[in-house]
Amino acid sequence: MELQNQLKALAEKVIKLKEQIDTEESTKHAFVLPFINLLGYDTFNPTEVVPEFTADLGLKKGEKVDYAIFQHDVPIIIIECKNWKEKLNAHNSQLFRYFHTTKTRFALLTNGIEYQFFTDLESANKMDEKPFLEFDITQLKENVVNEIAKFHKTNFNVDEIVDNASSLKYTKEIKKLIGEELQAPTYDFVRLFASRIYTGRLTEKVMGEFTDLVSKAFIQTISEKVNDRLNSALHKEAEKQQEEDKEPEKVSKVDTTEEEMDGYRIVVAILRRKLSVDRIVHRDTQSYFGILLDDNNRKPLCRLHLNGGNKYLGTFDQHKEETRHPIETVDDIYQFEELLLQTVDYYED
Repeated sequence: MELQNQLKALAEKVIKLKEQIDTEESTKHAFVLPFINLLGYDTFNPTEVVPEFTADLGLKKGEKVDYAIFQHDVPIIIIECKNWKEKLNAHNSQLFRYFHTTKTRFALLTNGIEYQFFTDLESANKMDEKPFLEFDITQLKENVVNEIAKFHKTNFNVDEIVDNASSLKYTKEIKKLIGEELQAPTYDFVRLFASRIYTGRLTEKVMGEFTDLVSKAFIQTISEKVNDRLNSALHKEAEKQQEEDKEPEKVSKVDTTEEEMDGYRIVVAILRRKLSVDRIVHRDTQSYFGILLDDNNRKPLCRLHLNGGNKYLGTFDQHKEETRHPIETVDDIYQFEELLLQTVDYYED
């Protein structure tokens, strides 16, 4: 999650500043070095991130690649940078020439916005012509962030990345082909379906009709799949909401007794001299039977403690401090008429 937030922040910086960046050198400092840094490599440590890395190429001396990232004194990634306005072209890159002269298995070509990671899947020690990982930092998806994380200093494992690189590379190429076929189906692609469905001769006219049909069918299929996924997600969300809305019935542990109700009626009979009956509300709990003014917890009139071995009437002073008075039966509540009426005055003044 931290890497994802860092990449998002860098992407926002790229979008904000790119129009003010005019040179390749500025692109390196503003966009590329921060990317290297968020991968956990110390860009101020010349033994870890080496600028202007030189590897002699036979008789050709002095050519340099912009950066090399080192671990344990061995280059693990070589990087070539371009101005953010330039298109990336691996065929013109020095990375091809440098790749086989170093011990690295990975090369990165970038303009600070687009990133292309290469390895040697097709021929050992020779950089592939096509990248196995390619992305625009301003349009990152979660699955790509997961792949970038594998290059982080704390995660870096050559064998694991190379093993996964093949899958990434060919999946990317397949997706690209599918996209092209959806946009403009080729003859062979259309024939694949038409030959399985149409029993007659596949004339030019028939193939023309099927080209349109295959294109529509694929678009509809994708649309239906998307709608199914959305409807499924919405359905699950609705079910989840319904489950949350269904509060399980709580079995009340409070048992209001007839004796408590008799006591309540006595209190009402006393207090109705100053209060209307509808303002005198009872609320039973496991610990006591409370009687409140206006059903307000902050306005207790009295409490009945009748469920224990001893019975009490609890009255309140102006500070809402309770005093318990022992009683034999609820009829003894009448003895505390003056205290009960006085309690009303605390709230009515």
